Amino acid sequence: LVQIGVPKEVKNLEFRVGLSPNSVRALTEQGHQVIVETDAGVGAGFSNTDYQQAGATLGSASDAWQQGMVVKVKEPLPKEYDYLQKEQLLFTYLHLAASRGLTEALIQSGATAIAYETVEKNHQRPLLTPMSIIAGRLSVQFGARFLEKQQGGRGVLLGGIPGVSPGRVVVLGGGIVGTEATKMAVGLGAEVTLIDINLDRLNQLEELFGSRVRLLYSNSANIERAVSQADLLIGAVLVPGRRPPTLVSRSQVKTMPTGAVIVDVAVDQGGCIETVRPTSHSEPIYEESGVLHYGVPNMPGAVPRTATEALNNSTLPYVLKLANLGLGALEADPALAEGLNVVNHQLVHPAIKATFPDL
Repeated sequence: LVQIGVPKEVKNLEFRVGLSPNSVRALTEQGHQVIVETDAGVGAGFSNTDYQQAGATLGSASDAWQQGMVVKVKEPLPKEYDYLQKEQLLFTYLHLAASRGLTEALIQSGATAIAYETVEKNHQRPLLTPMSIIAGRLSVQFGARFLEKQQGGRGVLLGGIPGVSPGRVVVLGGGIVGTEATKMAVGLGAEVTLIDINLDRLNQLEELFGSRVRLLYSNSANIERAVSQADLLIGAVLVPGRRPPTLVSRSQVKTMPTGAVIVDVAVDQGGCIETVRPTSHSEPIYEESGVLHYGVPNMPGAVPRTATEALNNSTLPYVLKLANLGLGALEADPALAEGLNVVNHQLVHPAIKATFPDL
């Protein structure tokens, strides 16, 4: 029997929740006890009653955090650091490469921290995939909205209409985020250019999109030319556990049309466009060099119902393993072992150790 806490997310306008009522039911049916902070799921459309009917106990934030295992969505924020405790198991997105403060707090606490985004199976990141799909699709949805004149954009309809050219979308990176962004942009009828450094991936994307998308090899000349013509520029570069390289410089952003929009999905790891900094759902955009910048690091939080259910479909098998086997689950499942970031006051994930060699 394990006691599992589910605190309410405290990040700005973050309405996702670590466990859905269906996941709670799966855990309580196996004899585990789940303590959910009151109203933790309300933003995602799950009522307190839904949780109680699934077998959860409602409590305060500190009740949820006092349990031996805590399941969240987003990384703990500074006001939550005091809740971290020795031998507690924390399972959530951490993105430690982007936060030295959180990395230090976790090491100091003695908690065991497993990050969704570094769980790796067959070179895939199964717990990042559902959110990457959502973020990729949303990047075009938000880009289209902020291109509207009333939002401060150029006033361009991405799909154009007969007799008027469609908007130009440039996607940097052909992974899951970039592929999903491209699907959405193609679906809207935009003129799409996708740039990636992996030739094998470009060949796969040609099979997927045919001649509907312009596929370019990633070099500075191709990026420079494409960026200068983009109505919407989407950063979709992920280097697992590390900051992505800066592909678009400040001077290149200045060459973009006035009122163009940049959406950098990689902002939670530091971003791949020099002028992008993190924003929030309440203040998602700022203007620099005449270009609107969208840098919300928790984009899927905009669709919390879909995102919570999608995330739980992927995380629940791992949550059950951890609940049933404790840290033995790491030996039983090599994919889950890859998720281990911090244990026994030590940083253990190689990519994050490379980011903070002195910790």
